[in-house]
Amino acid sequence: MRDTTAVLGYAWPLVVSPGETVSFHLSSPSLKQAQARIVRVRCADPDPDGPGLKLSEPGTAIDGPVALRDQPIHPGSAAIIADRPALAPASFSVGCFIWPTAPLDGAQTILSRWRGDLAQGWRLGLDESGHLVFAVAGAAGGAEARSAKPAIEREWLFVTASYDAATGRIGLTQRSLDPQAGRDRSGTREGRAPAALAWPTDTALVFAAQALEGGADPLTGAHYDGKIDRPRLFREVLPEDAMRRACEMLAPSPADPALVGAWDFSREMAGDSVRDVSTNRLDGRLRHMPMRAMSGANWDGSVVQWRERPELYGAIHFHRDDMADCGWTPDLTLSVPQGWRSGFYALKLTAREGSDDPVESYVSFFVRTPPGQAKARLALVASTATYLAYANSALRLDQVHAEAMLEGVIALSRDDAYIQEHRELGLSTYDTHSDGSGWCYSTAKRPILNMRPLGNTFNYVNDTHIIDWLEALGFDYDVITDCDIDRHGAQLLEAYACVITPSHPEYYSLNMIEAFDAYQRGGGRHIYLGGNGFYWRIAWHPSEPHQLEIRRGMNGLRTWEGEAGENGLSFTGEPSGLWRTHGRPPQRLVGVGFDAQVFTRSYPYEWLEDARDPRVSWLVEGIDLTQPLGDFGLRGGGAAGLEVDRIEPSLGSSPQILRLATADRLDYGGVPTLEELRTLHRGVMGDQNALVRADLAFFPTAAGGAVFATGSIAWACALTCDGYDNSVSRVTGNVLRRFLDPAPFAGFED
Repeated sequence: MRDTTAVLGYAWPLVVSPGETVSFHLSSPSLKQAQARIVRVRCADPDPDGPGLKLSEPGTAIDGPVALRDQPIHPGSAAIIADRPALAPASFSVGCFIWPTAPLDGAQTILSRWRGDLAQGWRLGLDESGHLVFAVAGAAGGAEARSAKPAIEREWLFVTASYDAATGRIGLTQRSLDPQAGRDRSGTREGRAPAALAWPTDTALVFAAQALEGGADPLTGAHYDGKIDRPRLFREVLPEDAMRRACEMLAPSPADPALVGAWDFSREMAGDSVRDVSTNRLDGRLRHMPMRAMSGANWDGSVVQWRERPELYGAIHFHRDDMADCGWTPDLTLSVPQGWRSGFYALKLTAREGSDDPVESYVSFFVRTPPGQAKARLALVASTATYLAYANSALRLDQVHAEAMLEGVIALSRDDAYIQEHRELGLSTYDTHSDGSGWCYSTAKRPILNMRPLGNTFNYVNDTHIIDWLEALGFDYDVITDCDIDRHGAQLLEAYACVITPSHPEYYSLNMIEAFDAYQRGGGRHIYLGGNGFYWRIAWHPSEPHQLEIRRGMNGLRTWEGEAGENGLSFTGEPSGLWRTHGRPPQRLVGVGFDAQVFTRSYPYEWLEDARDPRVSWLVEGIDLTQPLGDFGLRGGGAAGLEVDRIEPSLGSSPQILRLATADRLDYGGVPTLEELRTLHRGVMGDQNALVRADLAFFPTAAGGAVFATGSIAWACALTCDGYDNSVSRVTGNVLRRFLDPAPFAGFED
C-alpha cells in the first residue's frame, strides 16, 4: 500500500501556459526529503482491470531530490484592521449585531483588540457555555463581565460593551431582536477594572477572532462561528440606546467626533476588503474567505438577492474552519518549456522506496493551450470547476446515508482517513462547516487530495480515461480549461472544429454557458462524454484566479441548503442554484439533462429505432444494433451509471434530436433528482419510473454544428475496456471522426 499523504502540496497557479512559471508549495511533518519528478498524466487510475496508471516523464531541471519541512495551516476566518493611533482610545464603546451558529462550541471572540501573548487589551466574545463575555486587561490588572443568559444558536442579538477609563467601570449589554416565545436573552451586566488601563501597542483590531501576537498580520485564535453585522467603535462610553442607533444606521454621521470606526460589510462584497465609512478610514482585510453577501439583522424578506438592496446584506458569516490559502512558501519552481504539449501534469513525490510503506504523492497542475495558439482541431476541456467544487470532499464518512446509497460497505482510502483527521485542508462545496453551514467557496491554494493520480476516481481520475483513449486511438488534441473559457469566452472554443467535455462538467458559470452556446450556434461541434453536466450555476472570482463560489438554494440535488435570501453569489451578484431554474437547462445546450443517480451498479444501453436512421449511419458503423451497448465498464460494470441524463423536450431538447439508445432499466438503485419530483409517492425509483434513465443522443445545431451526448458519467470508464476494442469505444470513435470531418450533416435541413 502506498502512502499518499506523507508529503502534500499544491501548485500555483493551477493552470499555466508554456513559457510561464509554476511553483510547488510542499509540506511534510515526517519526511526531510523526497524525490521529485514532473510527469504528464495519461491515466491516473491504478485499477488493474483498466489501463492502469500511465505517466510519462518529460524531464525537467527540477527533477531530483527536494528538501521538505512541515508547513502548518492556520484555519479560521477573521477581519483584521492593522493598528492605528485612533484604535486605542482610553475610554471606548463597541457594538454590533451577532448571529452565533455554534455558541456552545468553545470560547469564541467576536470583536477584539487583544494580544494573546501578553494577555492584555479588550475582547468581546462568548465563553464555553455560550454566555456573552467582555474582558479588559492591562499591566495593572483586569476585569470581566458575563451575561446572565447564554446566546441562542441562530438568533440575532444586539451586543455592546464599554470601558470607562476614569472609573474603571465596564458594561456589557445584549438584546434579543426577537424576544418572544422564550427567545429573550436580554440583559445588562457591569464590572470594575483598574482605571486608566494602558492598552498594548502594535495590536490589530480583529473581528471574529483575537490576535495571538502583535503586528499588522498576526496569527489569530478563539475564532467565532456566526454572523457579524455593522460593528461600531466609539472613543467614549455610549448609552445603550445611542449605540443601538449607531449600529442600526447604515452610515453613522462622520461628523461625530466620538466615532472611531463604522464598518459596512455590504461594500465591495466580491473582495477581501472591509470598509470603514468613518473619516478615519480604518479599512481592513479578510482572512480565509468568510461568507459574504449574508443577510443581516435588518433583512426583512422583501428581497432575496443582495444586489437588489445590498444594505440588507451587511453581515459576514465567519467560521473557525474557513481555509482559503495555506500560505506555504514554495519549494520548487518550474518554467514550463515552450515546446510542451498541453495536458494534465503533476509533480510526483516519492520516498521510502523499497520499504513496506513507500511514499507516492502527487501535486496536480494543468498546462493549457493558450488562446490563439491551437495546435489541433480537437480540444478536451479540463473541468477545473468540478474538481474545485469536489475538492477534499469528506462526504464518504460525513454523509449518513452514503453506504445505503452505494449498497455496500465503504472501503476507506488513506486519503479518506487523512481528510477526516486534517480538516484544516479545507473541505469541498458538498461539505458543511463545523457549525453546520455549507462551504460555498473553494480555492486551489491548498492540497487537493482527490484531484491527482491515485486519488478518488470521481471526476479527475475518470476524466483521464478519456485522455488515455484519445492517445491509444491516435487522436491529436489540445487541452484547454473551463476557467479559461470563463475568462476568454467563445474565442477560445472557436479555434477548434470539435470540443469534448468530459465525464462530469457539472459546474458552469454564465460566461462558460454562453461561450458554449455561441460556439454551437457558430457551427462548433460538441461531444459531451459525461453525465450531470451544466447543472449548477457558479461564479469565478472576478480578479483572483482559481477561486470558485456556489450557493445551494432550495432546489436541486444538494447536501446542504443556504439560509433564506442568501442565494446570490457574492463574487458577481448573480443568482446561484440550478441552471434549470434560470431558464438555461442543460437539455437546451446538449440535448440531455441530469435526472438520476445510480450508484448501486451501472447498466448497458439498448439501441432504439433512431439508431437505424440513415442520416446517422456513420455513427453506428461496425456496431451490432441487436446487442446491448456498454454491458461492461470499470464503474459498476456498465456504461450507463453513477449519474445519468435524459432527453426532455419540455426542458428544451431539440425537436431534431435523435434518441439513439437508452438505459431505462436502472432498478431501484436509480434515484431521481429532487427537481424531478413534484410530489412524493411510491414508484419513483428506477425500477418503476421510465423517466429515470440515460439517453444517448445526437442533434444538429446551426451552421453545420452538432452535439453528441452520452448521458452518463460511467461512459468514460468503459472506453478502455478490452484493449479499447469495444462498442463504446467504437461509437465514440465514429462520432469523433465524423465531427472532425467538416462535411455538413445531410438530411437535417428545416
